[in-house]
Amino acid sequence: MNSRRNFIKAASLGLAALQLSPNVLQAQQDHNTPLLFDFWLWARPNESESEATLKKRYQSYKDAGVRGIFFENYSVKHFQLAKQYGLETHRWMWTMNRGEKELLEKHPEYYAVSRSGKSCATNPPYVNYYRFLCPSHPDVPKYLEEKAREQLEKEDVDGLHLDYIRYPDVTLPVNLWQNYNLDQSTELADYDFCYSQFSKDAFFKETGINIDKVDRPDQSPSWRSFRYGQINKIVNRICEAAKDYQKPVTAAVFPTPDLARRIVRQDWTNWNLSGVFPMIYHGFYKEPIHWIGTAVAEGVQGLHGKFPLYAGLYLPDFKNLNELKEAISLAKTNGAAGVSLFGETEFDQQTIALLQSIR
Repeated sequence: MNSRRNFIKAASLGLAALQLSPNVLQAQQDHNTPLLFDFWLWARPNESESEATLKKRYQSYKDAGVRGIFFENYSVKHFQLAKQYGLETHRWMWTMNRGEKELLEKHPEYYAVSRSGKSCATNPPYVNYYRFLCPSHPDVPKYLEEKAREQLEKEDVDGLHLDYIRYPDVTLPVNLWQNYNLDQSTELADYDFCYSQFSKDAFFKETGINIDKVDRPDQSPSWRSFRYGQINKIVNRICEAAKDYQKPVTAAVFPTPDLARRIVRQDWTNWNLSGVFPMIYHGFYKEPIHWIGTAVAEGVQGLHGKFPLYAGLYLPDFKNLNELKEAISLAKTNGAAGVSLFGETEFDQQTIALLQSIR
């Protein structure tokens, strides 16, 4: 699991104000009422931690204005203690990336295939845990809906947070190329997904185009649009299922609508979410801090008020609290409804004071 954190993320803070439906947001805007600006956390619950440690931590989160936590695993102890301190508890669920041993063994046909013909079931790209499913396999959407319902039906789960709701990275952030000795100036066949027979057949049925006969499939707009749509259908199916439990669905996504579509075939502005959390990790893209404001503005503009956006910030990219304050201020002034922070840390009094001052 640590390899995952070193590869794309690293683990603990984040997110905000899910009860604010688009209608409520519009009403506040119409009446010139300031929007709430909240903080949420991403966390990996550790069952070995004592109750006293957790109470102290959750009290510090509440003091800082944190509204809720996205837990990567379900833990009765963590969920119940967090709720004692008035924090919302949401289940953070890996979605398209599913590496369960039983699933791999029983259903290798569920997995995505690259343009070079390599299956994520047997030849995952980049790292061993990259076991992405094929969204076009007829059984995969149902399987993922069932997994979502397993979490949503729990009484102490306040909502569902989708992660890895995309294809594998056809292009990594430029700062990571050296880690894999790659030059991804062009889309390489080993990292371009999904070319399973299920995807090809579904595309042919929808468009009449045989993708195997297209000279440069990576340059085909209709093929790209089709793949966006396959992920969109799964997200919106889960969102529809969540209505049965009257619980919100959010998602961690790539930084901007353009980057998300281009590098992971992720079309998040067309999802029926309650909120979205773009991972605007400026260091990964070798961008300065002010790019955070640019990325937030692009996302907010692309959503047209459909649902709120919360800017995801990667704590190790900041040298000090002043830089973090600048980033949060940029997110706020460019239309973010809150900020999610990511990276192993505890809330000391300085951090609590900083977050309180910005709210």
